[in-house]
Order: sequence, then structure tokens, then C-alpha cells
Amino acid sequence: MDLSRLEAAQQTLGYQFRDPALLELALLHASVADNRLESNERLEFLGDAVLGLVACELIYTTFPDLLEGDMTKIKSTAVSRRTCARLARRMGLDDLLVLGKGMREQGELPSSLSAAVLESVIGAVYLDGGLEAARAFLEPLLEPLIEAAEASGHQQNFKSVLQQHCQQQLGITPFYRALDEKGPDHAKAFKIAVEIGADAYEAAWGQSKKQAEQQAALLALVALGVVAEMDGGGYVVVGDATVVTEED
Repeated sequence: MDLSRLEAAQQTLGYQFRDPALLELALLHASVADNRLESNERLEFLGDAVLGLVACELIYTTFPDLLEGDMTKIKSTAVSRRTCARLARRMGLDDLLVLGKGMREQGELPSSLSAAVLESVIGAVYLDGGLEAARAFLEPLLEPLIEAAEASGHQQNFKSVLQQHCQQQLGITPFYRALDEKGPDHAKAFKIAVEIGADAYEAAWGQSKKQAEQQAALLALVALGVVAEMDGGGYVVVGDATVVTEED
């Protein structure tokens, strides 16, 4: 790997490696490694554990009055794969990942690859500088995500936000229409669309009716301009500080 890529990665991370070979390994995808043991997959495994530890410790110390279930919900929102992918893209880590020929030509990298490179870098920082270095790297990234997740109280969801908007602004209640279902009885998927008055919005699939309704409500909220996606993951009501979390 060329030195300019390593230097750019260290500037992006704000961390100077004592052993640059760890960073080089963290940015090496299996598609260009001689074998998978020489790729970033093992570092990804380690980094995932370090990320979880730092997030849990931060949640535990920041919110001493929360019970286990509430802390678990905050963690699942703050360090989801989708959130990790967005962080990696925002930092430019996926652009620094060394990939096999043709993978870049497919357009934006899959979220799984973007999330994986963040986790592998976390693992490299941990091995190079220990837990304190990993904390120093992760806490500025995690704090706003954790605070936003806690601020929501996990009491709001897309359906309740849509219903409140419709009743207050339009004087009507949204209607959820089931359009289709598929799969065996033990694993059905449902397709549901929201109707608000005479307007029908894009339908969504879900592994339960509740999940499909939540996704359909989200699509309607985005179409109405009520909710916007945040850079670090999650959604926020436009013109409001209210963070909306998705329920399962």
C-alpha cells in the first residue's frame, strides 16, 4: 500500500499509528488479499467487540438511571451496521479501502463493506494504542449518536409522528392498507401503504404488519417533508430537535 494512502487515512482518523502495518491491514479487503487471513476480516471481528464495549461503557456512565433494556435500545440504535456505514462514508474510510478490480465500478460500496472497514480500523487502533486510544477515537463519534438516541426516549416512532402531523395539520387520520403478503405462515412478509385522505404513498414490505406499517409511515413522512435523515443515521423531525427511532 502506498504511503500517501496510509497518511491520508491517519489524517482522517486523527490518530498516528506506531505500527502502520496494522492500518494497512485494516484497509485491505479480502478481494485483494492472498488469503482471507491476510485481509481485514479478523480486525473487523475485534473492532466490533471494542466498539460495543466503548458504546456500552459510555451509555452506562452517561445515564446512571437507565435500566438494562433502555441501555440496550440506545446501543442498538447508536452502533447499528447502518450507522457504522454512514460514519465510515462520512469519514471517507470506504474511499481508502483497498478493493479488488471491478468492485469500485459498481458505484457506492454496500453498507456492509463500509461498516466493516470502520470496525477493522477500530480494531487496528485498539491493537496499536490500547483501549484508551480506542476510546479517544470513538467517543467523539458515539456521544452525539447516543445522546440523540436517549433523547428520543424510544417512545416515538414513525407511526405516531405521522398520526400527530396528520391530525394537527390536516385534521385526518392516516389509514394503513395491506396490499400483499408472501411467504409461509411462520415467516410471512407484508406489503402496506399509507393513505392520507385521497393521497396514497409508497408501499413498504416488512416481516410483520407492525414493521411494514412503520416503514410505510416513514416513506410518507419523508415524502411530506416532515422527517429528514441525519448524516450519522436515524431521522429527525424537520424544524424540531425531536429524534425519531425506528421500532422493530
